[in-house]
Amino acid sequence: MIPHFFTLMTRPDQAWTEIRRDEERNSSNYILHLFLWALLPAVCMFIGTRYTGWSLVEGERVWLDTPSAAQLSVLIYVTIIIGTFIMGFFLRWMSRTFEARPTYNQCVGFIAYIITPFFLAGLGALYPSRWMAITVLVAAGIYSTYLLFVGLPKFMRIDNRNTFLYGACTWGVGLLVLVNLKVPMILFWTLALDPTYERDTVQNQSYGFEENRPQEEPGGVDSERRFNERPNE
Repeated sequence: MIPHFFTLMTRPDQAWTEIRRDEERNSSNYILHLFLWALLPAVCMFIGTRYTGWSLVEGERVWLDTPSAAQLSVLIYVTIIIGTFIMGFFLRWMSRTFEARPTYNQCVGFIAYIITPFFLAGLGALYPSRWMAITVLVAAGIYSTYLLFVGLPKFMRIDNRNTFLYGACTWGVGLLVLVNLKVPMILFWTLALDPTYERDTVQNQSYGFEENRPQEEPGGVDSERRFNERPNE
């Protein structure tokens, strides 16, 4: 699995030829790659949400407690696995239109290798930030798209003329699967599991605590003012 990872990142055209050859020998060759690499975003999410935290308001840091962070990480891991198998089903179903005859395991393996950049993008979860998430996800999406269009003719062995349409259909179905899995997962985690947040608010006031506020002293300016306002006897 490690050689496929490095060749996918450096020479994807050669990687797809090697992956197809390995899949023909053992159609479940992708299992280790999928189950191990899917741990990366889940573990990074746990570390980022539990120990690093995020900030939506200046002067405030938010964390999840340990059970809530663990629940979120497990749900992310399970969602990745389920989503990959669902995409494998749709990829095989669409292959009939483009005169390809891959097995179901080969389709799942193809998806597992395509989303490898998204596994690496999970490193961004170590520092939860809006701009960090946008940057790593856009970069992962671009390279995954490149892997998809390079891999379709080599792995699926379809005509180059059908590559664009097959790839576009795969992307469209992928977005639908992502939305229909991620949204219920987040709602279930938020509403059913009831996560616990921990906040660290920095005091940004002139006087942070009541006991530090200056108290009115006897005989001060207020007392003198009240004395001057008394009517003359």
